[in-house]
Amino acid sequence: MTDAAEPTADEFRATLGLFATGVAVMTARAGDLAHGMTANAISSVSLDPLLVLVCVEREAVMRKVVEEVGAFAISVLAADPEPLSPWFADPARPNGTAQFDGVASHPAPVTGAPLLDGAVAWVECTVDASHDAGDHVIFIGRVRSLRRAAPRDPPRDPLVYFASRYRRLAADPAP
Repeated sequence: MTDAAEPTADEFRATLGLFATGVAVMTARAGDLAHGMTANAISSVSLDPLLVLVCVEREAVMRKVVEEVGAFAISVLAADPEPLSPWFADPARPNGTAQFDGVASHPAPVTGAPLLDGAVAWVECTVDASHDAGDHVIFIGRVRSLRRAAPRDPPRDPLVYFASRYRRLAADPAP
């Protein structure tokens, strides 16, 4: 073992930022109020049962809401509605509204959590477990419904986050 200096949070963020991720909005409904936040710490966990995980900052309003209602949804963003991601990541936006200021959505069939229109995919979950992990809580969601954009719809690329910037997938090379 060497006596290397411990990595800093900034070094950690910059290094792991080189792992390209999709961008989604996590939503939940508590009574008449809709809550949402941008999320990219999302992963599939299991095929039997169907499980996903989402990491949420411990101090985030979303953590409290998900713990209260025991359910959430994920809308995987398409590259064209990129402004949705920064809006849902902005801590200055209102927390909990009847609708998301002009953002079209529809209720998920099981939990009623908002699903954002124009996404490339949607996953609706009930909380199966949660785990404290540093300054975040890991929610394990049991998938209750899911849907992809209809095949008849024009193909849409997902929004990607890489090296602290939103990106688009490169066009497929000609055969």
